[in-house]
Amino acid sequence: MSEEKTGVLAGFKAFLMRGNVIDLAVAVVIGAAFTNVVNSVVKGVINPLVGAFGTKDLESYASCLKGPCTAHSGIQITWGGVLSALLSFIITAAVVYFLMVLPMAKYLARRARQDKAKEGVRETMEVSELEVLKEIRDALVAQRGPSES
Repeated sequence: MSEEKTGVLAGFKAFLMRGNVIDLAVAVVIGAAFTNVVNSVVKGVINPLVGAFGTKDLESYASCLKGPCTAHSGIQITWGGVLSALLSFIITAAVVYFLMVLPMAKYLARRARQDKAKEGVRETMEVSELEVLKEIRDALVAQRGPSES
């Protein structure tokens, strides 16, 4: 039984020490902090700007389905909060795309072009070496004279 526990603990330790688990944990923490920043921008800047076209802050926009909406009657739909969350999502997605995904795609494309160019040079060098070796062979055969077969 203790061997099984040791094996499980060793496996768990190996899992935790893998690089991608640590990278993932860092990404989650940074993502959470970034989410707070985006939510603050939406609530502090975007919502008041959108609310400036109306009479209220975006968070307080709501509609009433049934009767007058008071504390004890009516069914209130707070669509301003949903719109605010949607704006937060769009801003987060735009920042991730334009500051992370797009530059990484450009970098990988440039690196692929460089690797392809290096491969072409490598192939040219191999062909050149092969041609030089053939010339050396032909020169050696010519020095020996005609073969005696």
